[in-house]
Amino acid sequence: MKVYADQFKHLNILIVGDVMLDRYWFGSVDRISPEAPVPVLAVSSKESRAGGAANVANNVAVLGAKATLLSVVGDDDTGKELESLVKSFGAEVSFQKDSNIETTEKLRMIAQNQQLLRADFEKKPTDEVLAQCLDDYQQKLASADVVVLSDYGKGGLRHVSKMIELAREANKTVVVDPKGSDFSRYRGASLITPNAKEFMAVVGDIESDQEFEDKAFALRDSLDLEALLVTRSEKGMSMFVGSEHVHSPAKAREVFDVSGAGDTVISTIAMAMVSDMSNQERLAFANAAAGVVVGKVGTATATIDEISARLSEMPA
Repeated sequence: MKVYADQFKHLNILIVGDVMLDRYWFGSVDRISPEAPVPVLAVSSKESRAGGAANVANNVAVLGAKATLLSVVGDDDTGKELESLVKSFGAEVSFQKDSNIETTEKLRMIAQNQQLLRADFEKKPTDEVLAQCLDDYQQKLASADVVVLSDYGKGGLRHVSKMIELAREANKTVVVDPKGSDFSRYRGASLITPNAKEFMAVVGDIESDQEFEDKAFALRDSLDLEALLVTRSEKGMSMFVGSEHVHSPAKAREVFDVSGAGDTVISTIAMAMVSDMSNQERLAFANAAAGVVVGKVGTATATIDEISARLSEMPA
């Protein structure tokens, strides 16, 4: 399978969901605090990155497609910084500002590529602002080739069922990165992409490969999905579409950080679903991209050259 530059430049991807600013403090630890039995991080550098649905937009833009991002942020400096970051990688931004909340923010402290601590700052947006976001969604839906709904459980996708309904009425492919143990709200989507833990939270424990396959097909059918994709860490990825169980195995490599890997999977599979690829190629493409980003520290993206190189290494 070959992928190439400009392969996705004709696509317009509409991304809706929870956005956040990911802050990173990097440094070293060489002593324990005299105040409490905790390590002291000597901070040497700081970075801010686009997280959540904003990272999905970044992944889309890096691969050359047009990314349009809809979400809710606070009317604060964090929201302004996040908007500036998203615009810097070429995405179109439509943020509804909610003066009653602060923009979701995650602060990670990292030493020697190991995360020591994460602090989260978040508050769910108000109904009035979410209604405005839904109006914005309806206006932008017509020009989209595919819709990505990125659910981080922060409240930004309270109207997700309505969004799926509107997308399907408009004959749009709609893919969802789900959250929580109630997937009924995603009924009717084209594709959802739970990880193995999220999948088992819905269907229960799994004792065998056959039970995994049976429960996957049953969940897909009960939710009226076209396809179900389960990411399975070292076991690779499995997609259930039509009567097929398509599998893409993982290739062993050092994993530095899985944060944001789901963003890469949902962005790449969304573009692949509306591209001239077989189901096996779509899954391999998403798997290769995820394999690239887990080898990086923090929220990251995969370039087309990195994905191409990864594909050449992967088992058939």
